[in-house]
Amino acid sequence: MSEPTKPARDGAVARAATHFDSGDFVAGLTRLVAHPTQSQLPGALPALTSYFSDVVGPELSSLGFALDILDNPDSGAGPVLLATRHEGDDSPSVLIYGHGDVVVGQDDKWRGGLAPWDVTPDGDRLYGRGTADNKGQHWTNIGGLRAVIEERGSLGFNCTIVLESDEEMGSRGLREFCRIHADRLRADVLVASDGPRLDPERATIVLGSRGLVNFELALKLRDGAHHSGNWGGLIRDPGIILSHAIASLTDARGQIAVPEWRPTSLTPEIRELLADVQVSGGDGSPDIDADWGEAELSPEERVYGWNSFAVLALELGTPERPQNAIAPEARAVCQIRYVVGTDPDDILPALRRHLDAHGFHDINVTPTRMAGMQATRSDPDNEWVQRALASVNETLEKNGGGTAALIPNIGGGIPNDIFAEDLGMPTVWIPHSYAGCNQHAPNEHMLASVAREGLQIMAGLFWDIGAD
Repeated sequence: MSEPTKPARDGAVARAATHFDSGDFVAGLTRLVAHPTQSQLPGALPALTSYFSDVVGPELSSLGFALDILDNPDSGAGPVLLATRHEGDDSPSVLIYGHGDVVVGQDDKWRGGLAPWDVTPDGDRLYGRGTADNKGQHWTNIGGLRAVIEERGSLGFNCTIVLESDEEMGSRGLREFCRIHADRLRADVLVASDGPRLDPERATIVLGSRGLVNFELALKLRDGAHHSGNWGGLIRDPGIILSHAIASLTDARGQIAVPEWRPTSLTPEIRELLADVQVSGGDGSPDIDADWGEAELSPEERVYGWNSFAVLALELGTPERPQNAIAPEARAVCQIRYVVGTDPDDILPALRRHLDAHGFHDINVTPTRMAGMQATRSDPDNEWVQRALASVNETLEKNGGGTAALIPNIGGGIPNDIFAEDLGMPTVWIPHSYAGCNQHAPNEHMLASVAREGLQIMAGLFWDIGAD
């Protein structure tokens, strides 16, 4: 009589692949996506709560997690799900983060045959709102946990999962929530998934994120518009003045001209790290403009090691019905994404000084939504970072996936500073999406090939953490 098969790492990784190949992964993702958790719309609370109580919660319960759905300290924001599985006082502890809310569906703008609240496979793409951001990503991590529990009978570590429902509104209340529940959330390491891979073909480990400051520039010169024939050349034009003010912030190729916005942290060590990677958004992504941004930097250094300035919106008059009149006011919503090495508290004061020095005293500067997301970056030599890198590379090597890229931060923003700074833990982000996923746009999707590989990667990583 043959002896029972001994639980093994390869067995857990194989179970994760089978979870995808059997259709179970897509079936579960379909249930998640069907909940229109649009935190940006009024009246979203019932859907946000139901996502935790009726969809994700039961899945985690079946894996032995104890559940709490807790109020957000910010009364305008959705609840937070805390799921905990405690296996031993001497076991390692892992905190997993994700978010259950999505941006608005934009139902009428999706390609024919697609709908935001259905998962529609099409070749390698799995279409649906939240497949990339972030339901598909935390569902992949849950799948990795499931594979280890099924193979080993336990995780081998203590695990806490925090899923918020306000990330698309700037994670309101999350910092205060984590402060209140710090004792329940503290862990040896944060393992989370959000944002894109460096390249859809290459698994990626991310050590943090760029910070984010959105602000409005506004100039009001008078009440009411005035005939451009009678008053042109006699009164100041706010559109022209604001355009010159914006143009003073960069040169013609977008190189930042505000000295305090130019970071000091693109060290030789970070440049060496980025020399091993090549950024790509995959099929359907725009071509990278070689003549845009900092002339002395590679594209990878520009997006992962440097700051970027963008104009998000401009308002002057009514373009669809222009009048022959000089407008009374103009405004622009702008943004700076910044890396570690930039003083976040001086970003807007530096802007004010710059505008004043260039004669734009009348332009008002006002911070807008999501003005406080901080830049973070774990040490590449941190023990947990190196353990994660070794684990992911082992899984990739055994399954023909090459080697993982290690990058200092994603180009976008995530609330990583709450975990890295406030809770004081190393952070390891392993994204299961890619830059061409149409995140926040119609036709959002995740790649089936990345989801399958992500399941294997996470199963291998969780197995290795529990093997110590």
